[in-house]
Formats: sequence, C-alpha cells, structure tokens
Amino acid sequence: MQPNADRPREIRVITISREYGSGGGSLAEILARTLNWRLIDDALIARISEAASASPADVRSHEETVDPWFHRLLKVLWRGGFEGALARPETEPLDADAVALLWHRVIQESGAAGGCVTVGRGGQCLLKGRPDAFHVYVYAPLHERCNRLTGRERPGADLRTAAVERDRRRAAYIRHYFGEDWRDPHLYDLMLCSSIGLERAAELILLAAGLKAGE
Repeated sequence: MQPNADRPREIRVITISREYGSGGGSLAEILARTLNWRLIDDALIARISEAASASPADVRSHEETVDPWFHRLLKVLWRGGFEGALARPETEPLDADAVALLWHRVIQESGAAGGCVTVGRGGQCLLKGRPDAFHVYVYAPLHERCNRLTGRERPGADLRTAAVERDRRRAAYIRHYFGEDWRDPHLYDLMLCSSIGLERAAELILLAAGLKAGE
C-alpha cells in the first residue's frame, strides 16, 4: 500500500549526500546532536571493523561496556556472515565490495531501527522506499568547498581538482552499486546550498522534515 501523500510523514531517518567540501558531514553531526539521534558515518564503520576482528564471544564478554545499540547492530551483522569478511589477516585488506556491502547492511539495519542520520554511501538509494526517511543533498560553490578543504588535503594539493575528483568517485559509486545518478533530484526530498550556513541549513532540514515547528 502506498502512503497517503496528503498525510504528514513521520520522519525517523535522515540521509545526507554531499559534495566534497560542502560541509555535509558537519551538517549531519549538527542534526544528530540536535535530535539526539545516531550518526552513521565513517567513525561507526571503523568501530564495527575493529569489533569484527574479535569473536562474538569476546564482545559478549564485555557487553556491559558496549553500547547496547552498537552491540545489537554487531549481532545482526554477525548473523549475516560479516565476521568472515571482516576478521581477516592484517596483511589482507578489505576489498571495495566487502566494505560497500558492510556499509549497505549497516545503513539498512540502522534505517529500520530509526533515530539516525546517515552520511553518504548510498543511503538515499538504500532507504529510497521508506516513507519515514528524509533524503538531503548538500552542495556549495566550488570556491567555498576549497576553503573548507584547506588543511584536509595534503600541502600543495590542487583543491579544485581534489573536490571534483572526489565527487566523480562518489557519483561512480552510486552508479556502480545502484544504477542511479548521484545528482538526480528525484532521489532527494531536499537539495540545499550550505552557503546559507550550517546551523541555518540544519534548521531548514528539520523544518522541511517536520521535525521542528516553524516559528
């Protein structure tokens, strides 16, 4: 059954897709902090990969010190067989498909649980059919993006080239795994320019998603 278009959606998940250097990651942090929601980003995947190098029994033995939400997510991933893919020798790196599969499963399980903000990795595609998911695309003028990238890229790097190349790779990722155009407006509920300021952008997203009453 299709949701009633006239009925307000109850948003439980926000996905953030962003141009490199647009500030989308920082914007996601603001949203997660404001809503007291989980932030699904690279730091979380690093924690999962580290935990996956231990056995489920080892993690269970320290369960009282593990975030219950994080532990539940790990158990779901183990049931899906991810311990074999992730717990491999240090000399054997994860391939791109294994990392992508991990990311996709984390986003899907987190989306089902609700109360989270996801950053990148195709969240807008993975959760496309969920009426409780609100999808945002963040962009910015190239010169502003370059200013943000100062200090993040190696000294002397061509920041414009770095920004364009990272965006090309993100577009290729979405095309490869989902067959979608990363910048297709039909994938998003809201596309906005971060030039208005990250705090104001966060307020607009919350208002558009029905998570904050207008003043």
